[in-house]
Amino acid sequence: MKHPTSSPTDRRAFLRALAGAGGAAALAPALGRYEALAHEIASLQGGAWSAPALRERYLLAADVSYLNHASIGTVPKAVHEAHVAYLRLCESNPWLYMWGGAWEEPRERVRAAVAGVLGTSPDRVTLTHNTTEGFSMVAAGLDLGPRDEVLFSSFNHPGASVCWEHHAARRGYRVRRFALAATDAPGWSADDLVRLHVEQIRPETRVLVVPHVDNIVGVRLPLERLVRAARDAGVAWVLVDGAQSAGMIPVDVDLSGVDGFSTSPHKWLQAPKGLGALVLTPDLRARVHPTWVTWGQERWAGTARALEDYGTRNLPELMALEDAIAFQRALGVDAKERHYRALRDHLRARVEASPALAWGSPTSWDLGASLCSIRVRGRPAADVSAELYERFGTVVRPFDLGGVQALRVSPNVMNDRAEIDRFVEHVEALL
Repeated sequence: MKHPTSSPTDRRAFLRALAGAGGAAALAPALGRYEALAHEIASLQGGAWSAPALRERYLLAADVSYLNHASIGTVPKAVHEAHVAYLRLCESNPWLYMWGGAWEEPRERVRAAVAGVLGTSPDRVTLTHNTTEGFSMVAAGLDLGPRDEVLFSSFNHPGASVCWEHHAARRGYRVRRFALAATDAPGWSADDLVRLHVEQIRPETRVLVVPHVDNIVGVRLPLERLVRAARDAGVAWVLVDGAQSAGMIPVDVDLSGVDGFSTSPHKWLQAPKGLGALVLTPDLRARVHPTWVTWGQERWAGTARALEDYGTRNLPELMALEDAIAFQRALGVDAKERHYRALRDHLRARVEASPALAWGSPTSWDLGASLCSIRVRGRPAADVSAELYERFGTVVRPFDLGGVQALRVSPNVMNDRAEIDRFVEHVEALL
């Protein structure tokens, strides 16, 4: 399904309109930076880009091989420069840009751009600060009681889990975590993944919390099937951690049927840090009491904006989110997915040819992601990871999977096969 988005042309027109209204001198830096961003975007459109050339458009240090985008992403130079321009513009007249309404229309365009990425409508999008905040808002605001249970697996990230445990004792509901064996991931099918979750559901299970793509081994859940099965088993609300999927693979929240979806654009959308998005169905949003309130509750009653009634927030950072999305859109969803899949296939082939390594993620791309678990033999993964960085400048994430040592590798658009080759060779040299 298609959802409304804004374009670079829209943003340039808006900036020029403000300049024409009397702010030309103050707006010049932002307008100039946005023109540069628009030129950058135009040069990328159509998927005519290569990873080595693309790397020059980022701020990554030349001696760093960054394969840890699942932890935190890196911002393109053009988006960073646009962000800086918005900061300067804001400080040229803080009242106007924070409280005078100059960025009210752009804020709603940001919301529409986020909705376009997530496959939903703008009126369902609450603009948060990260995935954890979205889950914390729901956990704090949803009325659950002694007869209710919140269920999630050992694959859940703490940001989508701890909030439920924090409120459970005071509110009287139960939280239950069940174990998934990460070492079984290469053999899982879609049927297995649905079954492993649904067989854990009990009559009292009201909330099921799952990652769209988990951050440990990169398992992509078949959301539509899982939601239908969970509903049939009596679950009231299915909530999804989308931190590892938004911007990496196609997302359609509405089509999936989930009740809530929370994400962090600082990973795969390569936006400035400190931004997030929460999507709730109207029914669930009506049941969630706001975590914080100031003056806007009456004005925004019944809308997603009511849940972001912070007062002051970092609006220049928020403005840059639309620019980050425009940059990613210019790269092309299909072109990005082809690139991710090619890197993953290449990494898997190299790993399976190595006697020192073993593949630890799903074998199917449909159940996988650009987030791969590589098992290492002979040394603790944490030691290997530390030495990879100290000797070669390579950044990956180590995991101890119940005694099985693994490195999580999560390449992005600026990484290429040669970088994957060097990673494998360096790991082999350390084992």
